[in-house]
Amino acid sequence: MRHADWGEADRLLTLYTREAGKVRALAKGVRKVRSRKAGHLEPFTHVRLLLASGRDLLIVTQADTLDAHLPLRADLERTGYAAYVVELLDRFVYEEGEHPSLFRLLTQTLTRLDSEPDVWPAVRYYEMRLLDDLGFRPQLFNCANCEATILPQDQFFSPAQGGVLCPRCGAGLPGVRAVEVETLKYLRHFQRSSYPLARRAHPAPDTRQAVEELMQLYLTYLLERGLNSPQFIRRVKR
Repeated sequence: MRHADWGEADRLLTLYTREAGKVRALAKGVRKVRSRKAGHLEPFTHVRLLLASGRDLLIVTQADTLDAHLPLRADLERTGYAAYVVELLDRFVYEEGEHPSLFRLLTQTLTRLDSEPDVWPAVRYYEMRLLDDLGFRPQLFNCANCEATILPQDQFFSPAQGGVLCPRCGAGLPGVRAVEVETLKYLRHFQRSSYPLARRAHPAPDTRQAVEELMQLYLTYLLERGLNSPQFIRRVKR
């Protein structure tokens, strides 16, 4: 997921694993020119690792690449989205044991970012599934305050209450954002659809931007700070 230089030739890695969730491991000598492991330990790479217990950290003793996700390095916009996907998982997840559904979601999403002509649906689907798995599923079908059924009209969204508010509950309330019907339609689409259905979404540019902004509003509230990678993506798109 990320790495930092350690000592003269080592590298400290933060990994997301199928068996143990998020872990830290030391790759000894990996910064040396002749290191055989260096090419297997690049960002966004799906690898099979052999880890040994060290005094304070796990030690990488063997590494074999399963999928290098090379297209993610050949296109700056895809690089930015891959960084966003990884950063989001890293910010939400602590070192607290296995979570196979999150591991599967991560690897599937990186593969989709490799190959999909339009990566926007893959990223929005990832956000919704991640929130579902972590227990932060936004309420989009009933008012998060009064529980009334949300009707096909403009609504409001409250990050603090975790979902959509009907006009009666949301009008004039501080900290809420107006949500147009079209925006809500696509948010619901990503929440309730399988990926083959979700990837068919092709909203207008204005709706895409509104969906992104609403998701960033909610994610920033949950994390209590903004993310770094969206800024990089915006600079690349310019």
